[in-house]
Amino acid sequence: MKALKIIAAAAVAVVAVAVAAAGWRYLRDNRLPNFTRSAEVYVYPGATAGEVLEQVCEDAGVRSRRSLERVFRKKQVERYLTPGHYTVTPENSSVYVARMLNNGWQTPVKVTLSGNLRIKGNIAAKISSQLLVDSASVRRALSDNALLSRYGFDSVSVFALLMPATYEMYWTASAEDFLDRQKQAYDAFWTPDNDAKAEALGLSRLEVSTLASIVEAETNVEEEMPLIAGVYLNRLRIGMLLQADPTVAYCFDYKLTRVLHKHLEFDSHYNTYKYPGLPPGPICVPSRAALEAVLNPDYGGEPGRGNLYFCANPDFSGSHLFARTLTEHNRNAAAFRRALDSRR
Repeated sequence: MKALKIIAAAAVAVVAVAVAAAGWRYLRDNRLPNFTRSAEVYVYPGATAGEVLEQVCEDAGVRSRRSLERVFRKKQVERYLTPGHYTVTPENSSVYVARMLNNGWQTPVKVTLSGNLRIKGNIAAKISSQLLVDSASVRRALSDNALLSRYGFDSVSVFALLMPATYEMYWTASAEDFLDRQKQAYDAFWTPDNDAKAEALGLSRLEVSTLASIVEAETNVEEEMPLIAGVYLNRLRIGMLLQADPTVAYCFDYKLTRVLHKHLEFDSHYNTYKYPGLPPGPICVPSRAALEAVLNPDYGGEPGRGNLYFCANPDFSGSHLFARTLTEHNRNAAAFRRALDSRR
């Protein structure tokens, strides 16, 4: 009888220990924080659960590797693992991380479109360096007329669709997702007020972007962008050739170190030395500052009678000197040449 009691007590003890162990595992896996620091985890297509587990353990400082391994098996992470960019934080449990990876609960990344945005291939490379999508896919999208037509653009006008800024996007976003985000930003920029300003100038949205792209290519000094826009608007108003060097550089894929007289004869509707008016489309992606400059120009006087010329400032600051007359402009140009000669 005494032996039976001992056996029963032992059995109860074993069950109690088993229940306690199961309860602890549940608590450990489902409730308790299992990491010591935050970590960003990138899961590429084709990655295995084991590879991701190693990355999480190392980067997030796992407290109980056994817990994470157990949960990965139970939740079949190997089967349901979803590519993406994820953030593991110290308060996360093993179960939360497994569910996050299985369900694709991504953390957005910041995608910045800025800098020298003149060549589609370079733009594609810039985007693909920040997202999973490859540069070839982005490059094709920027030239796909069928795709771009959904947004109201084509391969000639696509630079007008792109709006330099920093965006939050999912790392797994496609090239089309990127264009969707650009269209949202484009629509947000073109408010009724900005449309009214364009109409007052006698320009379409595309023409505003095209002129803004020339302004963008002419200067890095935002403060003088309205003056440069004013020069070109004055020229358009009186039917004068724009004669913008960046449009010639565009004809040669920006491979020229200097625009020479022989280049001015190149036959292209983008060459504003040969063809009047604006080019068929933007020659680069204009910044918001350049767009605002065109919509809010500084004519340097009465529209059509203000500044018609500008040249580089002889102080080599990157700014320009503006002139209303050719005589004044020639004086400014001579001063710049003298300053240039003194440096040789």
